[in-house]
Amino acid sequence: MEIIVLGTGCPKCKALEKATQNAVADMGIDATIVKEEDIMKIMGYGIMHTPGLVINEKVVFSGRIPSASELRDLIIQNQ
Repeated sequence: MEIIVLGTGCPKCKALEKATQNAVADMGIDATIVKEEDIMKIMGYGIMHTPGLVINEKVVFSGRIPSASELRDLIIQNQ
């Protein structure tokens, strides 16, 4: 599974990256987590607000930081 955290480096983007790493570790899922900070690449995903979360090339979330349970659900639903 590939997970991409979209964000330019703001505190919310960093918080989503950390929360995603924690969720994957807690769930014991084998996933590669990448932080994408290039604004042109972020725009290519069509999101208007960061942070954003992409799982297996599908945008599943953007604009705010999800709760821990919401984040786990998103990961499970998009494996």
